[in-house]
Amino acid sequence: MNSNKSYYRVLTIAGSDSGGGAGIQADIKTISACGCYAASAITAITVQNTLGVQSVEAVSIPTIEGQIRAVLDDIGADAIKIGMLHSQEVVQKVAELLQHYAIPHVVLDPVMVSTSGHRLIEESAIEALKQMLIPLATVITPNLPEAEILLGNSIPNQEAMSEAAAQLAQRLHVSVLLKAGHLSEENLVDILYDYPSQQIYTYPSKRLCTRNTHGTGCTMSSALASFLAKGLALPDATREAKHYIEQAIQAGAEYQIGHGFGPVAHFNQFWK
Repeated sequence: MNSNKSYYRVLTIAGSDSGGGAGIQADIKTISACGCYAASAITAITVQNTLGVQSVEAVSIPTIEGQIRAVLDDIGADAIKIGMLHSQEVVQKVAELLQHYAIPHVVLDPVMVSTSGHRLIEESAIEALKQMLIPLATVITPNLPEAEILLGNSIPNQEAMSEAAAQLAQRLHVSVLLKAGHLSEENLVDILYDYPSQQIYTYPSKRLCTRNTHGTGCTMSSALASFLAKGLALPDATREAKHYIEQAIQAGAEYQIGHGFGPVAHFNQFWK
């Protein structure tokens, strides 16, 4: 039987989190909760839980490439979310595949360090990200420590964020969503620098007091990719993704899981 219905499709390329709060697991939950079909290509397997990352084992480049080609040759994608790419060789391969398939929306979350402080990317991969992969992205979504690594200088406060986002965007030729969550202020403002229009958009929110913030970066970038896949313009997709992650953090604060930093409530609008 033929059907005229079709899914909004999002492919996530990222590492696996055995604890289920971040990485591929958080991506699939988020993409599904935001009304899209989630496919995945796993780049690394992490041994982790709410207490942190114990070890990381890389997936071979032919297997990573095979996963991506298998999905895109058959299912396709309206958007791609990219998370943990641990080595220069993986970055280069993913960049080659993006050029070949020309997916309309690419959200790159430059994952470098875990919440618990575990380094997740080789030094040589950072330069490869800048030179090969970031110019192919629609938008990058760094937190402040990641943005500081990409810029090579500190971003000390909220007032410095707009200029930092603009510098990143102009230097790397990409839109930048700079997240303020690492600041200590009560009122936080994420900054979107839309590179094609050269416009700055601000997204204010209040800090939520909770330990359950594991995987927030993965969740935010996956939500953004989902709303781009559904046809929203970048500023509107960012607004919807911000609303989703705020609701997920707020709902997740009520739960206790594990002994460390718990996850957000990805399906809070369904689990009442």
